Amino acid sequence: MSDRLATGRFDDRTVMITGASGNLGRAVAQAFAHCGAQLVLLDRTKPQPGEMPGEAQDRHLHLSADLLDAEAVRRATHDALQRFGRIDVLCNLAGGFAMGQPVHETGDAYFDALFGINVRTMLNGVRAVVPAMIGAGQGRIVNVAALSAQRGAALMGSYCASKDAVIRLTESMAAELRDRHINVNCVLPSIIDTPENRAAMPGADATRWVGADALADVIVFLASDAARALHGAAIPVAGRA
Repeated sequence: MSDRLATGRFDDRTVMITGASGNLGRAVAQAFAHCGAQLVLLDRTKPQPGEMPGEAQDRHLHLSADLLDAEAVRRATHDALQRFGRIDVLCNLAGGFAMGQPVHETGDAYFDALFGINVRTMLNGVRAVVPAMIGAGQGRIVNVAALSAQRGAALMGSYCASKDAVIRLTESMAAELRDRHINVNCVLPSIIDTPENRAAMPGADATRWVGADALADVIVFLASDAARALHGAAIPVAGRA
């Protein structure tokens, strides 16, 4: 058993997190910081003071970039590599949800917006980071799909399809990159317990939702050596739902 597997530490590893300013991004950043990782925190806006782990600012790089802009993500990745020399883990956390209309009434703008935030952001991240991982001879990629991607639902066709695309792309990347010693997996959360979701669904039983910290623990596991045999897995993380 490796020392890292025994201790769960990431002291000599650099983790890039997209969507780092969101509820899940902050939870994942905190979890990796607790494990000693160097962090590259990427989002459209830099976090406000106190929003991110601050115990070792020399080990945390905050970068702002429009994740829909491939060149902006490439530049941010270049800056991260200049600072830390490597990116060992990429967590593609950026994403979004919105109820829609029946499929036959769905407009292009709504469809494109959901595929943009849920799929294009992930593609821009892997396009920028994977070449460096191939050069290093190893890497871990964790994507975020959704439990609802497993089947279509009324008024959620575009969302379900976009998250299903994340799963299929995860599987394809896993098959393409496993011989390069790069593991690619994804998580399928149910409703995440956030202040925004509680406000949007005040009558729901939020105790049945998955906590951001619990989902972060699964993401850290998939980035660790303990998950070294997993390729293309889609892990349901459903809380009590």
